[in-house]
Amino acid sequence: MNDNHHRTAGVYTAVEAKPEEPPGCSKYQLLDLPWEDVLVTYVLCYLPLRHLVSLQRVSKTFRSLIQVYLANCRSFDPAQTGPHIPKEAFCSMLCDNKVLHSLSVHGCCDWITDDELLPVIGQNQQLQRVDLHGCVHLTRHALVAVALGCPRLQHLGLAHCEWVDNLALRSMADHCTELRTLDLTACRQLRDEALCYGVARWPMLRSLSVAINANITDTTVEEVAKRCRELEHLDLTGCLRVRNEAIRTVAEYCPKLQSLKVNHCHNVNESSLGVLRRRNVEIDVEPPLQRALVLLQNVVGFAPFINLQI
Repeated sequence: MNDNHHRTAGVYTAVEAKPEEPPGCSKYQLLDLPWEDVLVTYVLCYLPLRHLVSLQRVSKTFRSLIQVYLANCRSFDPAQTGPHIPKEAFCSMLCDNKVLHSLSVHGCCDWITDDELLPVIGQNQQLQRVDLHGCVHLTRHALVAVALGCPRLQHLGLAHCEWVDNLALRSMADHCTELRTLDLTACRQLRDEALCYGVARWPMLRSLSVAINANITDTTVEEVAKRCRELEHLDLTGCLRVRNEAIRTVAEYCPKLQSLKVNHCHNVNESSLGVLRRRNVEIDVEPPLQRALVLLQNVVGFAPFINLQI
């Protein structure tokens, strides 16, 4: 039994238990405590949202308390709500919230559209993190709304959102200049021009993924390297048009780089990756000699018995 279960059980016990009180003693219950100063801040914050939603069924007073909590919640993500969130629950939980700092709707990706998302974005202008990963039913209007409504945005996840186009990304670049992490994995409409326009306005970018996009060329990668000197993580997986020259530029201009993904980049080889390996940059492609030894072990069939060291 985990801690959350214990805490939830404790709340229900506090509601249901009716211990005998000595004569003359005042009788206090959980709901008598100050709601916003005590219960919301120090009690309900330890319970997963899915448990709080269930707690609303206890009584009308509890329902009012949970609504107060939801209106003051700073974060909304699947880790708290569970992997699948019904539309009615999503709309109910966020209808009064105007103080969100982090919003992830990955758990709603099967059904969420602009109609459900835009009102939440419109009333939460303090958002710093937005994750729309896999939300295939949204449109470019959702990204424009984020750009116009969230000027303090620092982290944006758009992986597998193929509706993201060049114009929407340019709007994001014009209005959200504090981005630190940006995931554009499989946003296949994007091309060099829009990405170069964007990175020129994101000098503090630390993590960028443009994986699975055959439109991306050395032009984007070199512009990223020269404009984003704070870059720590770069994912170019499946960018078939990226070549060694771009990787050498990354090595020259990005001294803080910690990891690079170039799997399936067939025009990138050890002549450019070797420089980064010597700086202990984590690369997802093994050196040629190590790959050859692994292949040899598999072919010979003695992998469990051969200890080869590089």
